[in-house]
Amino acid sequence: MKHYLILLILIFVPCYIWAQSAGTLEIKVYSEGQPVEFASIGIKGTNRGGTTNTKGILRLTDLSYGSYDILVSIMGFKSEKVTVVHQASLSALTVDLEESATALDEVVVSGTMTEISKMESAVSIDVYSPKFFKANPTPSVFESMQNINGVRPQINCNVCNTGDIHINGLEGPYTMVLIDGMPLVSGLSSVYGLTGIPQSLIERVEIVKGPASTLYGSEAVGGLINLITKTPENTPTVSTDAFATSWGEVNTDIGLKLNTGNKSHTLVGINYFYYQNPIDNNGDNFTDLTLQNRISLFNKWTMKRKNNRQLSLAGRYVYEDRWGGEMQWTPEDRGDDTVYGESIYTKRWETFGTYQLPVEEIINFQFSANGHKQDSYYGDLSFQAQQNIGFGQLTWHRPVGRHEFLLGAAYRYTYYNDNTVATTSPSITHLPGAYLQDDFRIDNQNKILLGVRYDYNSLHGGIWSPRINYKWNTTNKKNILRLSLGNGYRVANVFTEDHAALTGARDVVFEEELKPEESWNVNLNFVKKIITNHQNYIGIDASVFYTYFDNRIVPDYESDPNEIRYANLDGSAVSKGVSLNLDLSWHSGLSALVGTSIIDVSIEEDGVKRRQLLTEKVSGVWNIGYTFGASLISIDYTGNLYGPMRLPLLGPEDDRPAYSPWYSIQNIQITKKFINGLEIYGGIKNLLNFTPPANSIARAHDPFDENVNDPIDNPNNLTFDPSYVYAPNQGIRGFAGVRYALFK
Repeated sequence: MKHYLILLILIFVPCYIWAQSAGTLEIKVYSEGQPVEFASIGIKGTNRGGTTNTKGILRLTDLSYGSYDILVSIMGFKSEKVTVVHQASLSALTVDLEESATALDEVVVSGTMTEISKMESAVSIDVYSPKFFKANPTPSVFESMQNINGVRPQINCNVCNTGDIHINGLEGPYTMVLIDGMPLVSGLSSVYGLTGIPQSLIERVEIVKGPASTLYGSEAVGGLINLITKTPENTPTVSTDAFATSWGEVNTDIGLKLNTGNKSHTLVGINYFYYQNPIDNNGDNFTDLTLQNRISLFNKWTMKRKNNRQLSLAGRYVYEDRWGGEMQWTPEDRGDDTVYGESIYTKRWETFGTYQLPVEEIINFQFSANGHKQDSYYGDLSFQAQQNIGFGQLTWHRPVGRHEFLLGAAYRYTYYNDNTVATTSPSITHLPGAYLQDDFRIDNQNKILLGVRYDYNSLHGGIWSPRINYKWNTTNKKNILRLSLGNGYRVANVFTEDHAALTGARDVVFEEELKPEESWNVNLNFVKKIITNHQNYIGIDASVFYTYFDNRIVPDYESDPNEIRYANLDGSAVSKGVSLNLDLSWHSGLSALVGTSIIDVSIEEDGVKRRQLLTEKVSGVWNIGYTFGASLISIDYTGNLYGPMRLPLLGPEDDRPAYSPWYSIQNIQITKKFINGLEIYGGIKNLLNFTPPANSIARAHDPFDENVNDPIDNPNNLTFDPSYVYAPNQGIRGFAGVRYALFK
């Protein structure tokens, strides 16, 4: 009997001990407070693992107690490695994933005006998430574009620091900026409206390089930037993001989500930017950075109706007071000819929305309206301008077999008035248009997109804009080839688009009545995706492009140092080049997005070929990040590199360099996250402390040209001019900030 008792003990005690040494490990995967389904989870050194369910949860039962390295990965997010000590019958682990700098297969709308997977789109679209922009925090959308390959924010004035956005070397007026697919940033607001859009409102940014006039009409000649705003239901209940720099800049974003009823949500956002610290490090007696006091108020409201039809309505108001000029300038000097200053008051309102009609067909009505008022002085030159734009668009989307038809009708009303010699009476433009698109899937590997648009401009007549896009992919969709051919057109308004026409002492001369510009573009894009056995990701995105212009409008700074002459080019203009992006992501926590572009933008007239002003031939960008595992500490290193640009000289006697030097703006940031939604971050901007030379402003000591005819004071026969600018004057500076997001 004793022997049997010993035998039972030898059998059951180890079993009991074994049973007590294993339990269940519950792993929850979230991102921005929302569960992540189908995330891949593995335990290093074992064959245990699986994928999360629709609630973002994976339960591993009968897992022996001990310490484990948990690997969590899913396409579109940075992989995470977390160490957990499993020592209870039910242990719990929560993993918070960060979005990749670029989304691998986002749903996009810009290329076809319908929601479609990025990989399925026949139009090449670059998509950037808020994670990308957080690596180098800036107070506005304009500045945030500095690390995107082929996209460059160009400062156009050394005094008031206004600018526009270049795509593939083409100037800002050729870039169409949309908010939720509607043309809210154009004309007068293309100069000052970009700095008034806070990053906190942006859900993602979609960029199409090349003409998109078939769907979006005039201005989308060089490409478009579509800013998709956040939807209230997918935002934190409370969110804040505030940072300050050692130069005295302060930027604050506050967001608040409210549930206003059954299936109804609203998002209220406030952005405030403040900088009132005149600095003159280059010693030219002009402010290196424009002083600004800007507030932006935003409200977006969404409501689900019957049959899941959605109504969204948004509004924004911006007020900005900015000035730059001589260091001794005060508001009392505004408009005088004693102390030079450029003072701009901007008031802007916007409203826009989408209504899905309550019918069986997919019919959407989009609408927007905005008003922009500018009260400004450039020295003693007054520029008073008012612009009002109304826009309405009706689209019908109908799948038929392998065809996706989109039929649309649009109408745009523009009122513009200013006090310049070019506007003797208010300009009113009516622009009705219609377009048809067929997105045809030939088979699982081939797709073709055909589109045509007709617009009737009340001032310039009818304009056709056709396009064709072809896409081929391998069966696993890891290799994609896209070919596009499209036509674009643009109607120019010099005083709203070219800031040089207002600033400085030059006279503006129109040699003829300007005709609409027209362009033809061809683009070849290749994408390859590689996922290694260790769940590392390598993305290759390469493009070759060519654009030919008719009636190109070119400002002539060189024929006469006292004038800027505008005329349609009697010749041809060409933009061509190649670009390459590498998107790398390792499960160890290291990620990198590196890009380079080689661009040749040239103008040929009377047999003479010359490079376009302020256009680089070579550029590079990078965004490199690393997360230190469970510590939730990350480091981001961002930057850009630009080759020489041809600069606008004031005639043959101007002794300043005709080309800019190679230059680079680099930044570094360290971020610490906490599990309660708090983030603190800080770093250094412009690590190399690069700034243009002190003589970038010609004759800064005589801004009113009082001694311009004095051969001793002015031996080179120059005039005061701040348009010789290719990079910001703001040098190295530190910054620190805090973010907080509360989900309920």
